[in-house]
Amino acid sequence: MGTVDGEIPAVWFLITSFGFIILSYIQFKNHGKSIETIFLSILATVFFLSYFVLIFKA
Repeated sequence: MGTVDGEIPAVWFLITSFGFIILSYIQFKNHGKSIETIFLSILATVFFLSYFVLIFKA
């Protein structure tokens, strides 16, 4: 088990973004284009971009 030092590993942002992508796809298939679908898509994009920011930070 890893240590708890207050740092979030970057891979969790990638896993979370894939989860939001799956949830937004399910939401879109069930209810079409709605505010919830757009919100989940935005969250997926933000978490995916956060992953790359943490990977490529200077």
